[in-house]
Amino acid sequence: MKKEKVSILEHGLVPKHEIMGAEEIKELLDKYKIKREQLPKIKLSDPVIKEIKADAGDVVKIRRQSRTAGKALFYRLVIE
Repeated sequence: MKKEKVSILEHGLVPKHEIMGAEEIKELLDKYKIKREQLPKIKLSDPVIKEIKADAGDVVKIRRQSRTAGKALFYRLVIE
């Protein structure tokens, strides 16, 4: 019997991950007065990064639900 492939993105505990566009990245870096390399990192081998087909150098926005803040945003630079 052939098993169906299930997307990990559909799991309730996996927060929403989005690859950011160039303009959005520029606004983020300007807002925090940082360089791209100063962002926290996430590896290309991460299962969610593989699933969304991000490449090394991409910046990913992660939206998590928070009991205190409601919605919390996190940013990660994809590395090899």
